[in-house]
Amino acid sequence: MATHDDGDVNSGPTPEAGITPGGTTGAFRDMLAKGHARRGKPPVHLVDMSPEERVAAAKAIGMPKFRVKQLANHYFAHFDTDVESFTDFPSKLSATAQEAFFPELIHEVTHQSADEGTTIKTLWRLFDGAMIESVLMRYPSRTTLCISSQVGCGMGCPFCATGQLGLTRNMSTGEILEQVRIAAKTARDGGITGGPCRLSNVVFMGMGEPMGNYRSVISAVRQISAMPPEGFGISARNITVSTVGVVPGIRKLAQEGLPVRLAVSLHAPSDELRDELVPMNRRFNTTQVLDAAHDYYLATKRRVSIEYALMRGINDQAEHARLLAKRLNHYGDDWAHVNPIPLNPIEGSKWTASKPEDERQFLDILHRAGITATLRDTRGQDIDGACGQLSAKYRKTAGNEPNSDCSPTS
Repeated sequence: MATHDDGDVNSGPTPEAGITPGGTTGAFRDMLAKGHARRGKPPVHLVDMSPEERVAAAKAIGMPKFRVKQLANHYFAHFDTDVESFTDFPSKLSATAQEAFFPELIHEVTHQSADEGTTIKTLWRLFDGAMIESVLMRYPSRTTLCISSQVGCGMGCPFCATGQLGLTRNMSTGEILEQVRIAAKTARDGGITGGPCRLSNVVFMGMGEPMGNYRSVISAVRQISAMPPEGFGISARNITVSTVGVVPGIRKLAQEGLPVRLAVSLHAPSDELRDELVPMNRRFNTTQVLDAAHDYYLATKRRVSIEYALMRGINDQAEHARLLAKRLNHYGDDWAHVNPIPLNPIEGSKWTASKPEDERQFLDILHRAGITATLRDTRGQDIDGACGQLSAKYRKTAGNEPNSDCSPTS
């Protein structure tokens, strides 16, 4: 099937979400999970509301509008949602304010620690029983949170645990930001090895395709980066939004005026190979993706991260590295930083991690070609570290737990 450029209208206008129309046939389709159904919407949270909606919600429960700013300050500056404990808030309003502004959106099911306690992976249950994951990672100079933006993923990449789950639904802005708030509180309170610290970086590299949930993701980015009481005050330059190559989303993000880093999950230098590894490539091929990524660099002056999972004998040989360097150098101007990533394989999968000598060779070829590249630190190898693995393992062992209707498609 012929590929289309990002302005293609053969399958209808591009939705506001920034993702192409899906459907159930053709080169690109969202791979739906068995549990994909009309699940209803998550409860509305303070962060899901516009300023006007917050005032209206306050009025509806008889709360003066200045109290809204108090609630927002507690949330963004102190990471607190227990209204009853707020000493500056009237106790007679606490229960109704709690229900109206801070419904519970995510609830911890289990967590795993690795890397001597500097990596914490958490499995969360959402209001409808769906499961998502986040990973908090402490490094010497920063503390990073990897968050999910969808329940499951519809991109169908065969080497990815989340891709095998299929897409259940998009997450709300509140569900996304609750991952950030709880991690920021955990870091501040010393809940990760090394003592109290500040959450400094957020990466949208957990479960889901961020461009497939564009509106909620951008709302979350704006509130992560705004200063309290409008946001958490984490610099937009320390936020990374990843994509498998949804070109309309990349082009839309470039126009947002946000200096976030774009990460493109490329994983292959040629269309023939990438068609197999990343099914979205049949909709937007490598040339279209790299063109859009380079245009993002020109628009934002932020170097683009090229994510490349190294898979033994599949995409990790010398010819792959040479072609990747050629494709990137075509644009010149040191616009991209390549992150080769040792694959965290799925249990029982044919996709396995590269040999260390092939990893070194791959990196050396890129460096000799003038490409900036860093072999990514692999966290959580002694736990279910790759996104989707903990969720899949939990469902497999739990049997009849509430999320069993989110099992992967057969």
